[in-house]
Amino acid sequence: MDIPSPRPGDALLVVDVQNDFLPGGRLAVPSGDQVIGPLNVAIAQFLAQGLPVFATRDWHPPEHCSFKANGGLLPPHCVAGTRGAAFPATLALPPDVVIVSKGTLPGNDAYSGFEGTRLGDMLREARVTRLLVGGLATDFCVLNTVTDALQEGFGVVLLTGAMRGMNLQAGDDEAAIDTMIEHGALPCSLPPLAKARLPRAQPRYR
Repeated sequence: MDIPSPRPGDALLVVDVQNDFLPGGRLAVPSGDQVIGPLNVAIAQFLAQGLPVFATRDWHPPEHCSFKANGGLLPPHCVAGTRGAAFPATLALPPDVVIVSKGTLPGNDAYSGFEGTRLGDMLREARVTRLLVGGLATDFCVLNTVTDALQEGFGVVLLTGAMRGMNLQAGDDEAAIDTMIEHGALPCSLPPLAKARLPRAQPRYR
């Protein structure tokens, strides 16, 4: 299906599009930068309708449990306040984007944007009933965020052209999409970039 026209009650949720998950980052998702253009199209559509945009981010302390030095399996990534944790300058997030920081506690891994955050409450306060979701990585944080959103009672539309997987094993991203659909999410494609006016991106290091 094509991307549905945003409607009252919708919000766009951009999951973990941060420098450390892009090519050259500490925990790069293959072709992760390819989500930025399609997400900018979706952002432009939501801005045109005056609808909210939310963005999750890993915002880890240096002693985070997922880091190898602390007994975890991953290299240090998205350490709070560093360039690696920042959103890329090419991602055209609006000035009023609602940023949701997760994984802020040393012992909390938090793949889901709902885990240990007020995301669910903030969405309900904004009278959001449906989320359009894209970001990184399909088979980790997108998967967990979407399944939690569905459990929280929100409708979910997957922007499949605006997500990429880590694919530690071949096909992990496709399996994750299948799982999200089985839980009730609806997949959709995105329109060509030429069909949307893209807002000008600004550098951001927050």
